[in-house]
Amino acid sequence: MTSLAKVLMVSLCVIYLALQWTSPTFDPESLRGARVLVTGASSGIGEQMAYHYARFGAQVVITARREKVLQQVVEKCLSLGAQKAVYIAADMSTDADPDRVVDFALEELGGLDYLVLNHIGPSYIRMWDGDHEQVQQLMKINFHSYVQMAGRALPFLERTGGALVVVSSVGGRVNTPCVAPYTSTKFALNGFFGSLRHELVMKRSNVSISICTLGLIDTASAMKHVREFTDMPAYPAADAALNIIITGATRQRELFYPWFTQVMALTKDWCPSLSDYMIQKFCKNS
Repeated sequence: MTSLAKVLMVSLCVIYLALQWTSPTFDPESLRGARVLVTGASSGIGEQMAYHYARFGAQVVITARREKVLQQVVEKCLSLGAQKAVYIAADMSTDADPDRVVDFALEELGGLDYLVLNHIGPSYIRMWDGDHEQVQQLMKINFHSYVQMAGRALPFLERTGGALVVVSSVGGRVNTPCVAPYTSTKFALNGFFGSLRHELVMKRSNVSISICTLGLIDTASAMKHVREFTDMPAYPAADAALNIIITGATRQRELFYPWFTQVMALTKDWCPSLSDYMIQKFCKNS
């Protein structure tokens, strides 16, 4: 690594620490009674978010495809202190279910304070073989359903001054080999919701948008597919979930978790050769 690259890395770390020092303070009581819809909540980060919201005394609607697992998550949410916890099984690859889920949450909760979009479709780690159908299917689940749900919920979030929380990935900031369909959906999320944030500000909307960029998280699905591909360290899903919740509750525009994902994103733009080096260091030959 060159001296310039080292100076750049140190500078980025200093900027990150300065931003963290000035971050708004989180008040857990602000979530007591809050009406929350969390997608992709049968396992992993979404499940952990449901438990955190429950501990804060929120009212939670969760959704995913597996009904039996959702039942178990709801039972635990109630035992942890949720004022209300219900579920709706849904498939985000369909045209109807994204709207149906939002309508169900509105009916059950009487309104909405937080829409947390977290679900993802099945993805594979391999070089792209020209399969356009897989890209279309993943884009439907990981991107189009997010846009559809946001559009359905926005008028109701406007009424409450609510928050839209979008869970994205460092894969949507840094080009990574062998996951082209997945990263394309995350780049799309960042582009769309970043633009929408500008539009809401220009319209003087009271709805905030938080885009959460995550690194490798130690969920069962991630560990199953990723470990043969990269040596990058994995971080705890419960901690990632809590950071996402705090970001939404404090209406911050962005979250980078863990911290070095922000360094990776900035390095890609400021020093592409260093970015390439980092990717090649952590990605094994497949």
